Amino acid sequence: MHGVVTAVGSNGAYSFTKPRRDSITLLAGLGVEGDVHAGVTVKHRSRVARDPSQPNLRQVHLMHEELFDEVAGEGFAVHPGDLGENVTTRGVDLLALPAGTLLHLGGDGAVVEVTGLRNPCLQIDAFQDGLLRQVVGRDPDTGAVVRRAGIMSVVREGGVVRPGDPVRVELPAAPHRPLAPV
Repeated sequence: MHGVVTAVGSNGAYSFTKPRRDSITLLAGLGVEGDVHAGVTVKHRSRVARDPSQPNLRQVHLMHEELFDEVAGEGFAVHPGDLGENVTTRGVDLLALPAGTLLHLGGDGAVVEVTGLRNPCLQIDAFQDGLLRQVVGRDPDTGAVVRRAGIMSVVREGGVVRPGDPVRVELPAAPHRPLAPV
């Protein structure tokens, strides 16, 4: 499975969105250089309030650009960085990847390990009313919650990532573990 990076973003301050950048630098074990969510321990406010010593499994947020196409059909205008992702991709079914998948981003050696699903929050509706229902729903057959707001990862190998860079997927050894919210 191969894809492409379509956009990258970072933000040094807590904000729902991440401004687009010409490039971002991934730092091994930390995240995106200069991003408010970079660090060894958890940086998301709700998780810090519960236990600030938790490992940061949410260093880099990736989102599939195909989701923007889908929600556009329902009347929502969403662009790269709008939902807070650091890396926007096209051509990789991010939500179908198992935990532990390695994503090789670009030609500079950057590698992230997929840790789980983003658990979308009410801030999405504050961004555009009704959008949360588009990215969180229920499977019609099982009734299970389905989260579509991207995946989270940790940086295994640092490097620079730019729009247009290739994405190469390296699946972990079987048996595969399905993604769960982190």
